Amino acid sequence: MRAMIFEGAGKPLRLQDVPVPKPGPGELRIAVAACGVCRTDLHIADGDLPRPKPALIPGHEIVGRVESCGAGVTTFAPGDRVGVPWLGHTCGNCSYCLHHHENLCDAPQFTGYTRDGGYAEYVIADSSYCFRIPPAYDDEHAAPLLCAGLIGYRTLRMAGEAKRIGIYGFGAAAHLVTQIAVAQGREVYAFTRAGDTGAQQLAYQTGACWAGASDLQSPVPLGAALIFAPVGALVPWALRAVDKGGIVVCGGIHMSDIPAMPYQLLWGERRLCSVANLTRADGIALMDFAARTPLRTHTTAYPLEQANAALADLRDGRLSGAAVLEVRH
Repeated sequence: MRAMIFEGAGKPLRLQDVPVPKPGPGELRIAVAACGVCRTDLHIADGDLPRPKPALIPGHEIVGRVESCGAGVTTFAPGDRVGVPWLGHTCGNCSYCLHHHENLCDAPQFTGYTRDGGYAEYVIADSSYCFRIPPAYDDEHAAPLLCAGLIGYRTLRMAGEAKRIGIYGFGAAAHLVTQIAVAQGREVYAFTRAGDTGAQQLAYQTGACWAGASDLQSPVPLGAALIFAPVGALVPWALRAVDKGGIVVCGGIHMSDIPAMPYQLLWGERRLCSVANLTRADGIALMDFAARTPLRTHTTAYPLEQANAALADLRDGRLSGAAVLEVRH
């Protein structure tokens, strides 16, 4: 099968022919139709995330059809359309797994990082960590739901009942979170890089009531701020924007250092926290929401062989919405 292989930080992915993998007990072999290109993939390619699997196939926003099932699989059958997310497996035995926090598992596996992912014609996935995709979404437009949607959904949940939501960094996750928040009756204020009119236009298209540069003062006090850009310097700006008792949630897996800041920004029972990974309950809840409330995923499609171009466009801020690799068999 054709696959894009990561061989080291700073090196371009290389297209190779590799053996088609076989599913083990409890696993599915999935013929990949589409795989989203996530900022986490970029962090792996740039060496921000340490110790990836050797000769890694990246990609964790996977949509495809089950081709074969390993022993013991009862939840899916050949021909079923499924989605494969970032969380690929958990131990089930640590204190986090036993107390409904499998996203914090002590011995996890991650799709496209510690196990091979979807930048390929086929992928092996643990059937217990796959989701059914709402039929209203085609493969390309469903792919971003598997991480941009899921992590965004979990990040928004951390905002609690806040009615005024600020979003810093307006890309794949933000354009989905905005639609979810607006459907829930909230107001969204989008903060983008200065001069990024494309991101600001996308913010308005997806329901934001205001959009502007991230170094501007918020036009209203916010109940919560969600940060998706991997820029630690945004944390003080977000804390300035939230009202007393508000929360700032960092939704990325990697962020540059947070600069020193006066305690006064945090005082007033403001809170600062991060989101780590996802749970299967998050996935089920989001797919149910997406089935009931159509979400418009704005995508740019690339053939599998152009994965490096997709990563470069993401790195350089040339994308509006999400990049998706189309895999043709």
